[in-house]
Amino acid sequence: MREVRIENIVEAEIDTILAEDIDFTGTLSFEKPLMIKGRFQGEIKSKSDLYVGENAVVKAKVEADKISAKGRIEGDITAHSRVELFSTASVNGDLSTPELVVESGCQYNGLCTMKESQPAQLEKKNAG
Repeated sequence: MREVRIENIVEAEIDTILAEDIDFTGTLSFEKPLMIKGRFQGEIKSKSDLYVGENAVVKAKVEADKISAKGRIEGDITAHSRVELFSTASVNGDLSTPELVVESGCQYNGLCTMKESQPAQLEKKNAG
């Protein structure tokens, strides 16, 4: 059985970062990877990846391709390929994802539904 590990986030590879001093409310959509290091409240919908920094607080319904969290998320999460919860993460909400990786120490409260990857995601994985 292969061991699954969470890769650390390289901020230099992320196009947009909402810094720690940002407090944003509303609807957020994006096409390239995004990192939230501050506070966000509302709704997030993207076909790209979302990274939640260690000190971030996200109170939102979240939908993205991959969601990688080190901070706090309050709300339901839908990931089309993968959810990664680091040991510092705190999640209160339901998860729907084909793949879930949780480090020891993470706090998660909610229901988890595991589903198969969407056909486009499977083609992407098989091509790479």
